[in-house]
Amino acid sequence: MDNSEILVTTTERIPGKEYEIIGEVFGLTTQSKNVVRNIGAGLKNIVGGEIKAYTELLSEARDIAIERLRHNALEIGADAVVMMRFDSDSISADMETVAAYGTAVKFK
Repeated sequence: MDNSEILVTTTERIPGKEYEIIGEVFGLTTQSKNVVRNIGAGLKNIVGGEIKAYTELLSEARDIAIERLRHNALEIGADAVVMMRFDSDSISADMETVAAYGTAVKFK
């Protein structure tokens, strides 16, 4: 089984599946903005609107966090992750951290 085969869902139940809980799993990443993104964001901050470079950064960070969550689940023998959630925070003006977390389960 590879990472892509690990089902990740935000729901508590998976319809039609019986499973046992293995434990908690996490996927963490910290990403920094580069100088070009910072300059563009600073200019956008003056005129207003979406800062697409930051949106892309957070989207990439989310995808990395989910991939790491799946990898963590695979390492402990899980078939799926239920109740997946995200947390994010700014570490500094140019760094964001994203955590994906949930409950690893094994199908019966």
